[in-house]
Amino acid sequence: MESSCLAGHFLIAMPAMADPNFKGTVTYLCEHNEQGALGVVVNRPTSLTMDSLFQQIAVEVSDIRLSQRKVHFGGPVSVEHGFVLHRSHGSWNSSIVVSDELSLTTSKDILEAVAGGTGPEEWLLTLGYAGWSAGQLEEEIAANAWLTVQADADMLFVTPPEDLLNVAIERLGISRFALSSVAGHA
Repeated sequence: MESSCLAGHFLIAMPAMADPNFKGTVTYLCEHNEQGALGVVVNRPTSLTMDSLFQQIAVEVSDIRLSQRKVHFGGPVSVEHGFVLHRSHGSWNSSIVVSDELSLTTSKDILEAVAGGTGPEEWLLTLGYAGWSAGQLEEEIAANAWLTVQADADMLFVTPPEDLLNVAIERLGISRFALSSVAGHA
């Protein structure tokens, strides 16, 4: 059975999601192929501010408004590493182009550019990522763990994180309250 690529889609955790890392989350899928999938949770800000993070990695911030921005929990894998999901492509040391609009960068040079005011204007920093081995995500979708919907960069960067779950579900034309925690198959 051939599966379609879901890179550039949101994964919406279904109400029955038991894993506390993903309960109530929206995850942006950055890669999805025959080897597996990689994404970052985009609606779970942490208490860590950009100011604290920049101090830890010895990067000076030129824009004080940036310092109070929250770092997000991106997933349970490699939580000690930062992943910057951003609009626009650049010549960063370690990036993958996800779509015409978005890239994911993991190198410190993008953080230095953001702190110095020369980086992308729209971005989200997560610590950690979510990963699935070959076929695992497809099995989870078939088991009713996730809904998928085409992502939208405007929705990602404009919608407050606390509203993103409802907005993503509404994009499917349904209400969050219409979702059931019991799977049904015809």
